[in-house]
Amino acid sequence: MTDRPDLVRALGPLTGAVLLVRYAVASGELRVRGGRIVSPDAPRTPLVQLTRADGTTVRPARPHAAAQCDLCNESLDADHAHLVDVAARSLQCVCRACALLFASEGAGAGQRRVVPDRYEPLGELDHVWSAVDLPVNLAFFMRHSGTEHVAIFYPSPAGATESLLPMDSWQDWTEREPRLATVEPDTEALLIRRHRDRREAFVVPVDACYELVGIIRRHWRGFDGGAEARASIEQFFDRVRTRSGSFQESTAHV
Repeated sequence: MTDRPDLVRALGPLTGAVLLVRYAVASGELRVRGGRIVSPDAPRTPLVQLTRADGTTVRPARPHAAAQCDLCNESLDADHAHLVDVAARSLQCVCRACALLFASEGAGAGQRRVVPDRYEPLGELDHVWSAVDLPVNLAFFMRHSGTEHVAIFYPSPAGATESLLPMDSWQDWTEREPRLATVEPDTEALLIRRHRDRREAFVVPVDACYELVGIIRRHWRGFDGGAEARASIEQFFDRVRTRSGSFQESTAHV
């Protein structure tokens, strides 16, 4: 396991040892299995193994469990942190201690990145709307590490539809709105919305975009979404405005 005596001295024997074990689990040097910390190559020894008549093994269903950290199996509260798996382009739910391990630049060889909690209003961004012929009134833009394009996602009842924006278009936007250049690859997004005569744009954490996609998938009914979906979307944007310091009470009719 990784040897970090400086960490143990700085944090104390108990706290330092706990963080070292969690780092080893997060980096793959150790694994959590059945509530025990084991090496990755430790054999699995089930207490009961059922075999069908043809000799194949029956795999029992996993029992439903409370939310746990994807790296160390620690129980999670509702306000837990998230990591982005850069290669898989997926989110991992993690406890605060494991998130701390990946908070510094270059931690985890850049393969996992902590999702920040920045919400920043950008006004209407008229030049974005005029430059992109969006087929819908809601979209978010993300830059992926190591690629020469920006992905555009359109949330829908079937999930998020993705298309690509040339990098030179994004660079042109950042020249007109320098704050767009601060959007972190993989972990933050530009979220834009057009509703009646109002246009809005925000820098948001990428997990907020995943939340919005889930809201639409869960509540959308029929052709226009229905009252429940519209109300849920308005509540989402009320939360975004509150967190970004630009809250305005919604007056939309639902």
